[in-house]
Amino acid sequence: MKINRRRRIIRTFNLLDQPIRFNPFVFSRTFFMWAITGLVGGVIAGLYWIVLEHFTAFLAEFQGWMVIPTMAICGLLAGLVIHFIGDPGEIHLIVNNIRFNKGKLEPKNNPSMILSSLFCVASGGSLGPEAPLVQVTGSTGTLLGKIFRLKGEELRSLSIAGMASGFTALFGAPLGGSLFSLEILHHKHAVEYYKAIIPALVASCFSYLMFALIIHLGIGATWDLKAYHYTGVYDFAYATAFGIIGTIFGWIFIFIVKFFKRIFEYRTFPIYIKTLTGGIILGVIAFYFPITRYFGHNEINQLINGNFALSFLIVVLIFKILAIAVTVTSGWRGGFIIPLFFVGTTLGLIIHQLFPAVDITLAIVSCMAAINACVTRTPMSTTIILGTLTGFTYFVPILFASLTGYFLAPKIPFIGSQSEKLSEE
Repeated sequence: MKINRRRRIIRTFNLLDQPIRFNPFVFSRTFFMWAITGLVGGVIAGLYWIVLEHFTAFLAEFQGWMVIPTMAICGLLAGLVIHFIGDPGEIHLIVNNIRFNKGKLEPKNNPSMILSSLFCVASGGSLGPEAPLVQVTGSTGTLLGKIFRLKGEELRSLSIAGMASGFTALFGAPLGGSLFSLEILHHKHAVEYYKAIIPALVASCFSYLMFALIIHLGIGATWDLKAYHYTGVYDFAYATAFGIIGTIFGWIFIFIVKFFKRIFEYRTFPIYIKTLTGGIILGVIAFYFPITRYFGHNEINQLINGNFALSFLIVVLIFKILAIAVTVTSGWRGGFIIPLFFVGTTLGLIIHQLFPAVDITLAIVSCMAAINACVTRTPMSTTIILGTLTGFTYFVPILFASLTGYFLAPKIPFIGSQSEKLSEE
């Protein structure tokens, strides 16, 4: 009896010496790290958006022929920021760092990215703020990971969670933003970083909550599309057909970008000369076709609600693609996802004018999905994001169009760091 009593006493003291770990729930310390990453990401995104709106409103006062020197000067200033502060890189660098740099995104590039992208986006460049936000919030996730002394896959997951928080804040789609942060990293194995999906979801939800509190964001569709009514299984065939048309223009966009890239890289000029040249070209395009100015967040509604002639829509489609290509290749900073949605909207309106019996909403959303999935290789997140932004609750037709764009995309990806050869090294 004495031996058994002593054994019980020893076991009791051993338990008391250990830290108390009573947690009947799934969440743990890591949950709070993901939540903090999301909250910080939401604050960053909210502040960035407020500054962007005020700066855009100021530069929007320069109308008519003044838009040309305005965009030229902003291009020059953006180039000077990159030249003197440092090159923040583009989406290619983000993908490479996540995959090959142990998941680390360097915060030292954030000042250059923030300043240069504000000049580019606010002045009317055809690139949106999603790429700068992904870079800044992703690197913030890396910084927090270092503070929490994370390494390996945990650090990579927190960086991806930070990326998701930035993307989600802008698009208002936590699930879509989370999947995008995974899909954009690798086009062949979409679940290669599946361990990061829960961190990305948690960070996205908290980021969206904080972003909504800062800018008083409501829940609902961003673009005013007419309600879609399912008419039968033929709608899936229509979505696929529209997806093929959208994919064709995705190919056209990729080849035009490569053409302009060769032009801007023909001679080695300082970055500020390239951004200045790009600003002049973009200013001329915006002068003749004002609806092509800016990245399309508000302009998509102008297209949808306007009663534009077919000839005008065709011209807008051509010059918007050219504007995006010039913006991407001349060194301007920003993301091309919403501008591609603008191209898809224009293409859908053209199809509807040529074939009035076609459902206009189905045509627009299918073209949007296909062209973005073709260029970015993100069919799952594209489907969910478009469902959120357009209020198109029938996900299956969008998915048909997205997968059409994905599987008919060029074998060599537009984002070079998604290349299959890199993934095999």
